[in-house]
Parts: sequence; C-alpha cells; structure tokens
Amino acid sequence: MSYDVDAVRSAFPALRAGSAHFDGPGGSQVPEPVAAAVAAAMTAPTANRGHVTQAERNTDDLVLGARRAVADLVAGDPGGVVFGRSMTALTYDLSRALSAGWGPGDEVVVTRLDHDANVRPWVQAARARGATVRWAAFDPATGELPPEAVAEVLSPRTRLVAVTGASNLIGTRPDVAAVTALAHEAGALTHVDGVHLTAHAAVEVAALGADFFACSPYKFLGPHCGCLIASPDLLGTLHPDKLLPSTDAVPERFELGTLPYELLAGTTAAVDFLAALGGPEGDRRARLVAGLAALEAHEDRLRDRIEDGVRALPGVTVWSRARRRTPTLLMTFAGRDAADAHRFLAGRGVNAPAGSFYAIEASRWLGLGDAGGLRVGLAPYSDDSDVDRLLAGLEAWLGA
Repeated sequence: MSYDVDAVRSAFPALRAGSAHFDGPGGSQVPEPVAAAVAAAMTAPTANRGHVTQAERNTDDLVLGARRAVADLVAGDPGGVVFGRSMTALTYDLSRALSAGWGPGDEVVVTRLDHDANVRPWVQAARARGATVRWAAFDPATGELPPEAVAEVLSPRTRLVAVTGASNLIGTRPDVAAVTALAHEAGALTHVDGVHLTAHAAVEVAALGADFFACSPYKFLGPHCGCLIASPDLLGTLHPDKLLPSTDAVPERFELGTLPYELLAGTTAAVDFLAALGGPEGDRRARLVAGLAALEAHEDRLRDRIEDGVRALPGVTVWSRARRRTPTLLMTFAGRDAADAHRFLAGRGVNAPAGSFYAIEASRWLGLGDAGGLRVGLAPYSDDSDVDRLLAGLEAWLGA
C-alpha cells in the first residue's frame, strides 16, 4: 500500500516550527490526536478504578483500553500488559522480582549491543545475588550480533538472556527468534528490549520468543510511559514487592501506585494513529501490520537516500552496517567532533543529536568511547525535504 507522508505530517503540530527532526530515536514528536486524547482524559470525570460511579468506570475503561491497544501493537495478551513510568523503571522492577530466586552459580547473559536499560538492571541484580554475568559481543566491523555469539556464553546455569530487538545506537536488528530459541534450549527466560524496534516494524512477541518484551510509547508517537508485556501465567509466578493493601491480581501487582490514566489514553491514541496508516480494512492488529509495513518501506527508502548521500561526503564513517537494521544511522567524522555537527545542524533547523544515547557498551565496543557519534533517525513524519536539508547541512559543515 502507498504511504502518504504529507497526510501524516499534517497531524503533527510540532512540525509547524519548521525543524527537520532526526531525533526520533530519543523520543518522537506527537500527533494532535494523541494530545487530544490526553486532554480529554484529564477533563472528563475520573477517579480510582471501579464500577460504581461514571468516573470510576471511565478510568477503568482507559486502563483496559490501553492494555488492549498495546496488546494489538505487539500481538500480546492484554492481561499481560504492565504499565510503568518508563521501560527502565519496569526493567529494574522486573530484575528485582526475577532475581529473588538467583544465587551463586547462576548466570545471566547480556549483550554489548544493548541500551544500558537492558544491561545494568540485570548486571546489578546478578551482583546482588552472587550470580555471574556473561557478555555476548557483536562484531564492530559489521554491527551484527550473530546468535552464535550468544550461544558461546550460554550454559545449563543460565537463568536469563537479555537482548535488544534493535539497537538504538546503530540500528542492528539481531535474529531475536534464533537467540531466544537458544536461550530456551538452555532453560533460560528471555527479556527483549523492544523500545527501538517497536517504533519501526510490526512486532509479534510470540514469534520473537520473548518471555518478557518491553517498549516505550513515547518512541512510537505516544506519551512518556513504559510497557512490559508477558503472558499472564508467567507474571503470576512472580511476586514483586508491593504495598500490603494493593491488589495481588495480574498485571496490577506490578503497577506500583496510581497509573497515569491520561498517558494511557494517549498510548491508545498513538496505537490507533499507527493503525490508521494501514487503511480502513480489518481489525486493529491487521491494520497495524499493514501500516507498519508501509512505514518501514518509507523509512528504508529515506535511509537509503541518506546513506547514498553521505558516501559522497569526505571523512564520514557510518557505523550502521548490519544487513537488517532500523532507519537509524550513527556517523563520525575524521578529525572532527560529532557534537560540533549537532550544533551546526541545529543552527540550520536540522535536529540530529550527538552522543552514545545510553548504549554505552555498544559505543565503547565500537571504539568510540562514551562520546559516540552523530545519530540520524527517521520517523513516520520524515520526508525527502528533511533528507535534503540534512545532507546539505552536513556538506556545508564539512566544507566549512
């Protein structure tokens, strides 16, 4: 199906300021229907969840609706959708609950490719329990994380494998299904960081083999919160610390305190916006799959344009090289500081930030230290004029 980027862009009030946004991997711009849904939730009668008053029922509908929306987005079970302040916070909470049964002799596998939110919680939880951390390394020359690299550090003592669905730094999309299959053969659970992947491709948690899958609505046009998706039965085996009077039901036992109901309304609206990209036919899941396929093709075409353009520029190294990758490019410049490129482009209304973006292990593994490089990320509202401005800006900076 075709992708009407002009129609998409018309829904984003932030674009009227005139900037070309390549900062989506750090958080996307928000379409008007999402902001309207947040406002509507905040101005309608609400209360704590219940079924007696209209306000209680409104709130219950917001929560259950958001669970269904996220479940449709990732082909999960609404009863296994947990909301939290952020993916990082949810992962820390989960690491404490899971590691309660770990001890000396147990092992945890993390990768050099991952955002630190899918590394440090597991490293720290293992340390607290006397368990051992094993590191799976990616190939810095290609950006690939082959399943064999994970297999080399698995053992019968592995309790958990944490792996990214897509690198937020260089875009690499590992063969997650192959990695999780190896983990399950070893008797381990799997935690997949889907924050970057979910913004760019259709996700099916069962096909990925993810026992736990985490994502963040603010990366896919929604508000700032986090989601954890797992089977209700698996969540039922875990007993996180919580307040005594709070419910022990799943998934509520993992949601500490009162949920941000207005942000859940915005999350539902973001999922509905993505589903609308897939046209009017079929249920929401079918429309999401179709719409995200069209989006992926659109973003890949623009990524190809950027890659072709920077090849003609002197002294540019592009570190995003994996065969399967998101439309996210990390660049460095011979003899020049990527932070200077960030500032120069910003002066021309082109937003492309520099850094390692919490993927500090990946940046160091590439030999880039903690500074990283210039990250160029595409989003549903990116268009050819944005690409033109980016390439012109880089050419001007390199020629200055």
